[in-house]
Amino acid sequence: MVQRQFPRPSEIFELVQLRRPSLDLKKRRLASALTIEDLRRIAKRRTPAAAFDYTDGAAEAELSLARARQAFRDVELHPSILHDVSTVDTSTTIFGGPSAMPFGIAPTGFTRLMQTEGESAGAGAAGAAGIPFALSTLGTTSIEDVRAANPTGRNWFQLYVMRQRETSYNLVERAAAAGFDTLLFTVDTPIAGARLRDARNGFSIPPSLTLRTIADAIPRPWWWYDFLTTPKLEFASLSSTGGTVGELLDSAMDPTIDDDDLATIRSMWPGKLVVKGVQTVDDARRLVDLGVDGIVLSNHGGRQLDRAPVPFHLLPEVVREVGHHTEIALDTGIMNGADIVAALALGARFTMVGRAYLYGLMAGGRDGVDRAIQILSEQVVRTMKLLQVASVEELEPRHVTQLQRLVPRAVPGGVAGGVPARSASSV
Repeated sequence: MVQRQFPRPSEIFELVQLRRPSLDLKKRRLASALTIEDLRRIAKRRTPAAAFDYTDGAAEAELSLARARQAFRDVELHPSILHDVSTVDTSTTIFGGPSAMPFGIAPTGFTRLMQTEGESAGAGAAGAAGIPFALSTLGTTSIEDVRAANPTGRNWFQLYVMRQRETSYNLVERAAAAGFDTLLFTVDTPIAGARLRDARNGFSIPPSLTLRTIADAIPRPWWWYDFLTTPKLEFASLSSTGGTVGELLDSAMDPTIDDDDLATIRSMWPGKLVVKGVQTVDDARRLVDLGVDGIVLSNHGGRQLDRAPVPFHLLPEVVREVGHHTEIALDTGIMNGADIVAALALGARFTMVGRAYLYGLMAGGRDGVDRAIQILSEQVVRTMKLLQVASVEELEPRHVTQLQRLVPRAVPGGVAGGVPARSASSV
């Protein structure tokens, strides 16, 4: 029998720990977010549907994005034991320079639409964290202003080679003059993908005031206040600003780009030239032969070709084929620091996050981006310590198993959906 007694007041008071409530609502809001998914939920509450869906959505049925995220969930991690991990080293080198963490901020278009601090918030937060920031050709902050926001950190520029070649060449020259050290030559956007959420929302740049958008604005007056009281939303590097996303992309992108364009940009660019949007092993081999400095395995966040290859699934075979000859980075689907650790273990040198950073931006501007980086960084450190590896260099394929879900069907001739049948069990 348990002996019972009347509680003593002094013992009750010992249990009472009242905290002074913070009057800073943004600080409270961001502190409550423990994961990137938490930031996503906050962002959805605070951002008009069209802007949020532009960030959150993907092409057509959004299968590529769903599969990419599922691929990271379908991972089994294998910890070592009896290793000193009182401290871990998360730093790495990528494309000729350092990064305090094995991830950086991916290029995103129309970023000030999500929250008016836009790319300046991302660049400033990246610089403070010691990680690279990549600016999109379709960015809403200029090359020079990004440099001002991140004057001592690493800035990268993502390039679309457009129909008007001189426009692209001018951007290359400006990025070089501003001290950007890496150029991400993007090859997966000959035309715009079918982003159906945007079409259904009537999404345009700049946003148009309709009965629907006005109704959506009523519970989010702070977003519209920021939008209407800050400089006009427009491309910082392009003269064309009006129309739907598809119209803007189709008017700028050029489906005729080829190896000659890559060679031209290579001759102009003094820094590292990296090709972003690689989705086959054969193309990875060909780019190595062409002498690029690195590749990014990416399906554009699932925003272009739906049902495209999952970069994380493609990673092991690409590493086997070209990993000794070039640096391999990866994006698409990363929502947790454990995703980053898994990619490193399977041979990626670096990873990039897009939506994860934008969820933070929409949730709280610059402070929200800082919080997103902090969440991912803490998850990277915790995962490494639980795996008992003291540095990113110690991560190896033995630490990860990609659990099998989508398996190509073998067909006569030994080819399964464009993939040799022998590799069907390796996914």
